[in-house]
Amino acid sequence: MTQKCPITVAKGDGIGPEIMDATLHILNSAGAQIEPEFIDIGEKVYLAGNSAGISASSWESLRRTKVFLKAPITTPQGGGFKSLNVTTRKALGLYANVRPCTSYDPFIPSKQPKMDLVIIRENEEDLYAGIEHQQTPEVVQCLKLITRPGCEKIVRYGFEYAMRNKRKKVTCMTKDNIMKMTDGLFHKVFDEISAEYPDLEKEHWIIDIGMAKIADSPQEFDVIIMPNLYGDIASDVAAQITGSVGLAGSANIGEECSMFEAIHGSAPRRAGQNVANPSGLLLGSVLMLQHINQNEIASLVHNAWLRTLEDGVYTYDIAKGKASVGTKEFAEEVVKRLGQKPNTLKAVDYTGAPSQTMKKYERKITNINRELQGADVFIYYVGETNALGQKLEALAGPEFKLGMISNRGAKVYPNGLPETFCTDHWRCRFLGANGKTTHADIRNLLSRIESAGLEWIKLEGLYLFDGQRAYSLGQGE
Repeated sequence: MTQKCPITVAKGDGIGPEIMDATLHILNSAGAQIEPEFIDIGEKVYLAGNSAGISASSWESLRRTKVFLKAPITTPQGGGFKSLNVTTRKALGLYANVRPCTSYDPFIPSKQPKMDLVIIRENEEDLYAGIEHQQTPEVVQCLKLITRPGCEKIVRYGFEYAMRNKRKKVTCMTKDNIMKMTDGLFHKVFDEISAEYPDLEKEHWIIDIGMAKIADSPQEFDVIIMPNLYGDIASDVAAQITGSVGLAGSANIGEECSMFEAIHGSAPRRAGQNVANPSGLLLGSVLMLQHINQNEIASLVHNAWLRTLEDGVYTYDIAKGKASVGTKEFAEEVVKRLGQKPNTLKAVDYTGAPSQTMKKYERKITNINRELQGADVFIYYVGETNALGQKLEALAGPEFKLGMISNRGAKVYPNGLPETFCTDHWRCRFLGANGKTTHADIRNLLSRIESAGLEWIKLEGLYLFDGQRAYSLGQGE
């Protein structure tokens, strides 16, 4: 007898308990060899005083089973509550978010009936690092962090996914025409790793036109790899194009643990009414079954679900005025069709598929010569631009020269345009007089700035990495 795989299960909030019960009923009826351990997460844990929404005992279960089937949760309104999804992804190293987006036309109408793509989204960094500060009364910042290890892990996962699942093309989407260093690194790593997969077609799109192309011609894409924020937006757009966000499931894959879920929210207005659609969570559980190498059961469940759609059995959200069934009844209809395959829609067959697990990332330490050239000193100041510039020129001293002042990224001194709108947040670029400087010189500069009655709020070192400028120019510099 096959040993059952322990999994951690959270029924979540809102419609979560109903769709989880429906999903588990279908999995058990299909013969899935799973042994659920139930944990509480979400709203009631938050309101009990745990700002993370998950207890220590729940973390223990997740780290032991390494497989998490999760229903949607509700994060309470107000400050102090951190996103449990983001916390879980980061704490467990779930670096790859996998979202298949497939159209089911004509049974679920879609303007793009030939859509069949997978979005592989980096899951841990980018703007989702969540590092934000209010620096002046007028300016807040959010740090966009892109790392080489993060890029290497997600890009390689995307190419390996394409190979394992017999996909033909891999597309990268970034905005590196504007963010030349952060998105530029993502694109660079994509190009480096893509050379190792000569049998796959590769391409790169700028994200804005790439998103337009997904909406207009999704059949031209196969596997798309994106940084975190773009992937979050694009996967919801693509899922909606298929006919409904409510039909999409996702996998969050790490080297040790993985989480599987629907991409929609907890919909508290629909809770307890037996109307919610369990399809997104069910398809998330299909990805889970593939992950734990129960591919035959995954095929059985997925094909029964497809046949249920073909037979016109819908919950209210996709019925669009036609007859609909409740959550429990929909699950029963899927169970009735276990062993059947769709007639019109393409049947799936995951049997014999290679393991979905990845080798651990081997971090490579690179020795780079770093040379400190100067510093960007950010100053809180309300007043006239040229007056600030002249004051800072005098404060630069013999160690530095004031290279420029920018406001919201645009150079405003020297020779700025009077039409440029300025806030109270100024980036003041000081370059070492001899092309390099020291931390001691920078500290002395900051002391002179303070003594002159100016308030510096942030400092960024300006470096050369192996002789190459490792910081961006101001717009107009």
